[in-house]
Amino acid sequence: MTEKSSTFLVTHAEDDSAVLKDVRDGQVHTLSTNPGVEPRDAVDATVAPEPPMEVTWEVVDIDDRRPLSVEESDEPPTTQEREMAAEQDVGDLARTERAGIGEIHVLSVPPEETETAASDVLDDEGTLARAARLGVNRVEVRSEDGVVSVRYLP
Repeated sequence: MTEKSSTFLVTHAEDDSAVLKDVRDGQVHTLSTNPGVEPRDAVDATVAPEPPMEVTWEVVDIDDRRPLSVEESDEPPTTQEREMAAEQDVGDLARTERAGIGEIHVLSVPPEETETAASDVLDDEGTLARAARLGVNRVEVRSEDGVVSVRYLP
């Protein structure tokens, strides 16, 4: 195996080891040492397998490290987000770019399942992986009956 450069999500970290998940291909890399990362960090790094068995990895270089946060907002979805939801069927997802960096995802859900859907987004590791892939630091989840908006923000 050879070195690999990518953006990784730190899924687990202890004093002496860490687990990184490549946000582009989903490959998991167990590090034999912790280079100073914490769970929920996004790390742009180069990793390499450790000889001789090549079952654990080491960090060769870290270009960038940023903590990610996922928060539930008290604010309702914006007018634009509600309009996007109204134009789609229940169960559909609409995406739009934000001005600058990030994206907005709007899910149309059955009104009685809004709270559960928002909770699922908040707890989903995929939400953090997408934030890392998009190069943002913060995810804000807004909801009201039938609409869940996921805002990927710098």
